[in-house]
Amino acid sequence: MPRLSRLCPEGIPQHIIQRGNNRSVCFCSEDDLAFYANCLKEYSFKFEVDIHAWVFMTNHVHLLGTPKKEGAVSRMMQSVGRMYVRYFNKTYRRTGTLWEGRFKSCLVESERYLLECYKYIELNPVVANMVQDPAEYSWSSYQCNALGKESALLKPHREYLSLGKSSDERLNNYRELFKYHIDEEMITDIREAVNKGMALGSGRFKEQIEQTYHRRVIPRKAGRPRIGG
Repeated sequence: MPRLSRLCPEGIPQHIIQRGNNRSVCFCSEDDLAFYANCLKEYSFKFEVDIHAWVFMTNHVHLLGTPKKEGAVSRMMQSVGRMYVRYFNKTYRRTGTLWEGRFKSCLVESERYLLECYKYIELNPVVANMVQDPAEYSWSSYQCNALGKESALLKPHREYLSLGKSSDERLNNYRELFKYHIDEEMITDIREAVNKGMALGSGRFKEQIEQTYHRRVIPRKAGRPRIGG
C-alpha cells in the first residue's frame, strides 16, 4: 500500500516524532542532546516553525510545532536530521543511517487536543520511568512551560497563552493540568494519529482538513472492502 503524502499546511500545529533506526540510541551524551537542540533552534528559525513543546529521549524525539509556511516542518526536520547525523557519525566514528526512515507527524486541532499533546510529550520521561516528576527532566519543555525557564527555542501557542493573563498565572495553571492523568482514549488517539499520519481532533476538524486539502486524515475501518452491492 503506498504511503500517504505528507500534509503540512501553514498555521496548523503538528505533533512530530523522529525515532532512531530500529529504536537504537541516537543520544549518548549531554553534548549530543545540546547539539540536537541547537540544530533544532537554528532550523526552526530558518524555516519559520514555532516550537511549543519538545522532549528528547534516548532513542527518539517528540516535537509540537506550528509551521508559518506550507511544507516548513519537512524542510526543518530534513535539515536537522542531516546535520545531526553528520555530527553523530563523526563523533562516534560510524557510518550509515541513524534515523528510522522519515519522521512521523499528525495535524492537531488546537481546541481541547493541543494542551493534551503538550502533556503527552512532556510526560514521556515519567512514563519511561526515567524520572518521577517531569520537572526533573532537563531535555523537555516542561521546565519552560511549567516553571518559567527561558529558552530561545520556545514559542508559546495561543492555547497556552490563554491559560492566564500573567506569566505566573499561566505557569500555575499549566502545572495544574499535570495533576490529572491523560485519558486512555486520548492517549490511544494521539498515538494512532501520529503513527498513521492522520489528524488529531474532532470529527468536524478532520472533515474540514479532508475537504480543504483533499487528503485522507481519518483511518479506514478495519476489514476487507465490500465488493459489489
